[in-house]
Amino acid sequence: MTRYIFITGGVVSSLGKGIASAALGALLQARGFSVRLRKLDPYLNVDPGTMSPFQHGEVFVTDDGAETDLDLGHYERFTGRPCSKGDNITTGRIYQDIIAKERRGDYLGGTVQVIPHVTDAIKQFVLDGNEGVDFVLCEIGGTVGDIEALPFFEAIRQLGNELPRGATCFIHLTLMPFIPSAGEMKTKPTQHSVKELRSIGIQPDVLMCRCDRPIPVEERRKIALFCNVRETAVIQAIDVDTIYDVPYRYHLEGLDTEVLGVFGIEAPVPDLTSWQNISHVIREPEGEVTIAIVGKYTGLKDAYKSLIEALTHGGIANKVRVNIKWLESEIFEDPEQMHHLEDVNGILVPGGFGERGSEGKIAAAHFARTRAVPYLGICFGMQMAVIEAARYMAGIEKASSTEFGPQEEPLVGLMTEWMQGEELVKRGYDSDLGGTMRLGAYDAALKPGSKVAEIYGGTEISERHRHRFEVNMAYRERLEEKGLLFSGTSPDGLLPEIVELPDHPWYIGVQFHPELKSRPFDPHPLFKSFVEAALAQSRLV
Repeated sequence: MTRYIFITGGVVSSLGKGIASAALGALLQARGFSVRLRKLDPYLNVDPGTMSPFQHGEVFVTDDGAETDLDLGHYERFTGRPCSKGDNITTGRIYQDIIAKERRGDYLGGTVQVIPHVTDAIKQFVLDGNEGVDFVLCEIGGTVGDIEALPFFEAIRQLGNELPRGATCFIHLTLMPFIPSAGEMKTKPTQHSVKELRSIGIQPDVLMCRCDRPIPVEERRKIALFCNVRETAVIQAIDVDTIYDVPYRYHLEGLDTEVLGVFGIEAPVPDLTSWQNISHVIREPEGEVTIAIVGKYTGLKDAYKSLIEALTHGGIANKVRVNIKWLESEIFEDPEQMHHLEDVNGILVPGGFGERGSEGKIAAAHFARTRAVPYLGICFGMQMAVIEAARYMAGIEKASSTEFGPQEEPLVGLMTEWMQGEELVKRGYDSDLGGTMRLGAYDAALKPGSKVAEIYGGTEISERHRHRFEVNMAYRERLEEKGLLFSGTSPDGLLPEIVELPDHPWYIGVQFHPELKSRPFDPHPLFKSFVEAALAQSRLV
């Protein structure tokens, strides 16, 4: 029988429901169970694909081409289980599907309402495709009390009654603030949050209380008494210095034991040695390197969540700490600001959209190339590296991208068609923005003997993409004559995937997003090699 765990939040947002869900999934896996994690988002956008990184943070892309919430990245990194289109749903998607059915007449003239039609659609999403899975963990976005989240809370309340007895568990994550002037932790926010949850018919089985210090025994008893839960079900979710310490800490607090107790299940004690080893490497590294991330959204670190974690994984693989120096790309439009890159061991230019900051990214690529600093350009960062090479190596002074408008030398242009499996996909400038990019996993062929073939240990790879502009292969011959090698292409040779400088210590640009497939126990080879090159560079200084 598949069992369902619903994770909700209260008091404030950004308490870490995603990490809590991922950590619990990892703990259940360590006890021998299979898990699936899903995210239910209450906003009206169909998906986060068209949302500003400043609004929503990173868009995490799955192998099957879904643009999803960044929490799915946590799910994959902690459990190693790839997510899919079926693991993230929004209010917008649900309403879109329901309205399409109504227009077709599927409801036979009946009145379409939130209850039962919207709640039924949510329940169907939760229940679909779980055959053979022991535990399905469903995280509800937002906080209890949000108007837009009410249909989701109602849907999981109904599931609590409709599923067999002992098949559901409700976990509620709240905040336990410490008031310095009073010198004590306050339980009232948690009490009010649980009261709000109970008012809509949901009694939590487990409470997770985020805090910055240990919860005194008396406060824990008070929460249990007023929130109608067992004292052992009040789990202290204390702040830690690395997210990879969370599974072990939650196990020590008894989270997995308490959850299994709700279902009446006993299971072997998990072996969490591997998680402890990762935390040890992060806390006690054998060295350190500094990587500059030259981006457009550095004001919100969540815009680069997978990138940050992938660099951490590269550090783990090399037993070093990766210090990130955040630099807004626009500052490098002033040549006098290039000194900010003098003390770094590697430069990473990530993806992005639009003209703002593009010249600064080109300047950063120029600095890395001419100063022999390890460089990794991802998606937009690869395109800017190619434009830099065209301007300063091949003498194509007006090289640019049509993403910024009509160009005399369109080094980068809009893809109008490409193959997706056996299907020809076509796009135009007037296409919708949402879901129209080249999304998901695509194969690439690597040039034998190239740097990337050495890094990957083979010549056939599959990586996740999210872009609608592409380097123009008509310029390939001119650029290769000047030393920029196109070392990876689509299997048919029509689309460029990777460029590199063979005569540079480490200079690689990739059209895909390797950070999306990096895991703490399986660091992505590009990030492992990039950090290794940065470490070598640091020893030369």
